[in-house]
Amino acid sequence: MSDNKWLEWAVELQAIAQNGLCYVRDCYDKERYERIREISAEMISIHSEIRVEKVKDLFCNETGYQTPKLDSRAAVFKDDKILLVKENNGTWSLPGGWVDVDLSVKENIIKEVKEEAGLDVQIDKVIAVQDREKHNLPVYAHKVCKIFLQCSVLGGSFRENLETIESRYFSQDELPLLAEEKNNTEQINMCFQAYYDQEWKTLLD
Repeated sequence: MSDNKWLEWAVELQAIAQNGLCYVRDCYDKERYERIREISAEMISIHSEIRVEKVKDLFCNETGYQTPKLDSRAAVFKDDKILLVKENNGTWSLPGGWVDVDLSVKENIIKEVKEEAGLDVQIDKVIAVQDREKHNLPVYAHKVCKIFLQCSVLGGSFRENLETIESRYFSQDELPLLAEEKNNTEQINMCFQAYYDQEWKTLLD
């Protein structure tokens, strides 16, 4: 059995409960779905040693039909090198982040690159749409859809900000310590492959 099977069960229970609460009309069924949601939070709490109240706040506070969260990442190239930004903990990542509810994926990645790297960019192509848990660790308690987009620079320059302390271009064989939960070597190499391949077709998990 997979070491993360308990997490898969907890995530599934949470989704069943949230979807049930979205459509339920009977008060007794509502109580049952709420208890299923509590069980999923208790499972996460026991295995992660996070207080159950905190788990509920992070994991069980959404309404409506359960869907994955969107994470967008920008692959920006210059002289056959890829742009990475350095975070406060010393690790490096592609500029990007959660897609805001009032923005499209395109609008969001343009905003994120401006905020984290100080650059104005345009979108050239979609490199990949990935199921995060197939590629990144640790596995999250919620599903995440990651979208990688190749971008080109229109202007701008880096300024230190609340999220990043440095930006730099790296060649494929000199990658720094990566923020593995956001992007790993496999994903960076995928971006390089898309950059060199003029006939690249979007990868889809």
